[in-house]
Amino acid sequence: MSRPQLSKYKEMEHLRGPELGSQTVKRILLRRLLQLGPLLVAVIVLNFLLIQAAPGTFLDIMTAEQQVTDQETVERLRATYGMDQPAYIQLMKYIWAVVQLDLGYSYRHNAPVFDVIMAHLPATLLLMLAAISVSVVIGVLAGVIAALKVNTFWDGAVSFLAVFFYSAPSFWLGIMLTVLFSVKLGWLPVGGMQSVLLEGGGFVRALDILKHLVLPALALGLFYAATYARVTRASMLEVSRLEFVRTARAKGLGQRRIIFAHILRNALLPVVTLLGLQLGTVLGGSVVIEAVYSWPGIGSLLFDSVMSRNFPVVIGVMVLSAFLVAIINISVDLIYVKLDPRIRFN
Repeated sequence: MSRPQLSKYKEMEHLRGPELGSQTVKRILLRRLLQLGPLLVAVIVLNFLLIQAAPGTFLDIMTAEQQVTDQETVERLRATYGMDQPAYIQLMKYIWAVVQLDLGYSYRHNAPVFDVIMAHLPATLLLMLAAISVSVVIGVLAGVIAALKVNTFWDGAVSFLAVFFYSAPSFWLGIMLTVLFSVKLGWLPVGGMQSVLLEGGGFVRALDILKHLVLPALALGLFYAATYARVTRASMLEVSRLEFVRTARAKGLGQRRIIFAHILRNALLPVVTLLGLQLGTVLGGSVVIEAVYSWPGIGSLLFDSVMSRNFPVVIGVMVLSAFLVAIINISVDLIYVKLDPRIRFN
C-alpha cells in the first residue's frame, strides 16, 4: 500500500473511532451557540423597527379608553417608559436590558414582561408538544401505510386525507371539530384549558386539561400531519429502492426488520428536517387556535398585546420564540447525527 493510501486509510480509521460522535456534537453546539447571539440581536432590531413603523402607542390606547385624560400625565408616562428618547437610544437600551435578562415592563399587566410570558408559556408549550406529537405519530404512521400499500385503496385514502387537511384552514377545522365533538356529540368541552368549577385532586385536573387539549391539538396537528404523511411516503419509496435495502433482502433479513431498521430510519431524515423548520410555524399557528378555543397561552397574550399596543410584551414574545426555535434547531442537528452517523457538519 502506497504512503498516500496508507495515510488515507488511517484517517478513515480515525473517523470511525468513538471520538467522532463526541467531536461532532461539540462542534455543532459551539457553532450554534455562537450564532445564537447575532440571531437574537437581529430579531430584536427587526421587530423594533417594525413596531416603530406601526401607528399608535399604548398611550394612545389609554387616552382612547379614557384611562388617562391629562396631557401632563401622558408626557410623564412617555418619559417614564423612555418614549421621549430617540429610537436608536431606545433600541440600544433594550438590547442591553436583554443582555441582562430584562425584557422590560408590561404596563397592562403591571408586571415584568418575563413574568407575564412565563405565566402563559406552559399552556402554549403543552399545546405545541401535543400538536407536534399528534402530527408526527399520525403523519409518519399514515406515510408508512401508504408506502407499504402503494397504489392501493389505503394509499389513495391517505393521499386524499393529506390533501384535505393540508388545504383546510386551521380555524375552520377547529370550528368543525368543535361543532362535531362538542356541540353535536357532547364528548369534549368547547374551549378553555380547564373547567371553572372543577373539584378534585391532581389526577382529576390532569384528566380535565387533557380533555380540553384534544380538540386544539387535533386542529393544529392535523395540518402538519398531512405534510409528514406525504414526505414519509415519498422518502420510504425512495429509500426502498436503494442498494443497501436490496442487500438486506438478499441476506434473508425479515421484512419487519428491513422496514423499521433500514428503510424507516433513513426515511425519517427529511421528516426531522421538516419538523425542525415547522416548529417555529407551530407557534405562529397556535395564535389562531388559541383564539378559537380560548386557550390561555402565548398566542392569546400576543394578540392582546398587539391590540393594546403593549409592545414590550410583543418584542419579548418574539425574542423568546426565536430562542426556543434556535434551541429546537440545535436539537434537530443532533438528532440528524444520531439517525445518520455519516452526516458531518463541516
